[in-house]
Amino acid sequence: MTGNDWIIAFAAELGIEPLDETDVEALLDLAGVAAHASERLAAPLTCYLAAKAGISPTDALARARAMAGA
Repeated sequence: MTGNDWIIAFAAELGIEPLDETDVEALLDLAGVAAHASERLAAPLTCYLAAKAGISPTDALARARAMAGA
């Protein structure tokens, strides 16, 4: 199973629409900013916090970049 296949299947398991390409890219970039500004563990947890806050991946990325000074 590819990563994309996994994401589609997991979204279906959760009863939600799969991510679009813009959100995928923003989340990957968000994870990268978090990991480079801190430690590796910050990457997935930062993405989780953004989702929990109910903000878009693009908004979360902008906030993380500002926080990291990037």
